[in-house]
This record gives sequence, structure tokens and C-alpha cells, in this order.
Amino acid sequence: MRIISGTYGGRPLKSLPGDNTRPTGDKLKETLFNIIGPYFRGGRVLDLYAGSGALGIEAVSRGIEEAVLVDTNREAQAIIRENIQMTKEEEKFELLTVPATVALDTLANRRDQFKLVFLDPPYAKQTIEEDIQKLIDKNLLTDIAMIVCETGSDVELPEMIGEVSIWQHKRYGKTTLTIYLRGDIT
Repeated sequence: MRIISGTYGGRPLKSLPGDNTRPTGDKLKETLFNIIGPYFRGGRVLDLYAGSGALGIEAVSRGIEEAVLVDTNREAQAIIRENIQMTKEEEKFELLTVPATVALDTLANRRDQFKLVFLDPPYAKQTIEEDIQKLIDKNLLTDIAMIVCETGSDVELPEMIGEVSIWQHKRYGKTTLTIYLRGDIT
């Protein structure tokens, strides 16, 4: 696994060994960032189920200013910290080691807002609809924001959740990428 492009492009990333996590592979990550890449510069990213932190780090490498990475798994937290150190710009990253619901409350209390959100929860614990509704209810999205969801190909997400609607929806083998949009990016 590596950073595909941008400031940190080509640098290797560590991932957790074993079957406990399902990191987004380089090919899918490259496809994803080719889709969303032209639409963001600056702003902040939230990776609510960070795993190795690869998606948030890739976003910062490509122009997002800051990333908040959330994971409760201690092994994942150690890997995320190592991957953040690899960037040599640790000040651009924050690791929250609490459950997703607690992280959302914490971020709302701080009045944080995000231009880009990654939701890639463990497939068996998929709570994407609830997570998106909380992001909206807690005012955690900027006026124009993207929410990138990675699910198993058997999961069907609704066309709209609150005030966000599907902008892109593509299947890649056993994985589906669904990108919700708030506001107009054109």
C-alpha cells in the first residue's frame, strides 16, 4: 500500500496484518481520487473509520489542509501514528481514539466542519445512513461537501439522506463506492 499522488506520492503506507481490517487497495483508491480529486482544494477531511489512515493521508497529500482520523482499534491507532509520521507533517493530522458516535459529538462540540468525509466502516457493522444523518444533524458538513462511502456490493444505500444525494455510484467487484454530495460542485 502506498500514497498514490500529491505531496507524499509514492511513499509506502503500513497496514494492519490479518483479516480484521479491509484496507482500500491502491487501484480502488486511485480510481476514487481520480473521481473526487478535481473537486477539492483546501478544507478538512474526516475519516470516521480510518483503519490505516490511508484515505485521509491521501486527501492531505492531494491538497486537503487537515485530516481528522478516527479509530478505536489500538493496533490501527499505532499504524495510523506511524503513517502520519511518514508524512513529516504531523501537524496536519489529528487522531481520535474514540468510537465514531463519540467522535461526532466531540467534533460538533468544537464546531468543526468538513468538506470531505470518508465512511468505510467494517461491513458487518455498517451504519452509513445513521452516520450521514448525524453529520447533517450536528452541522459537521461545509455548505459544499462530499461523503464517500465504501460498502460491500450487496448494500443498497438510499438516493437521498437528509439534504445529501448520490452524485456517483459505482461497483468494483465486491466493493461499491457511493459518493453523496451536499451543495453544487459545478
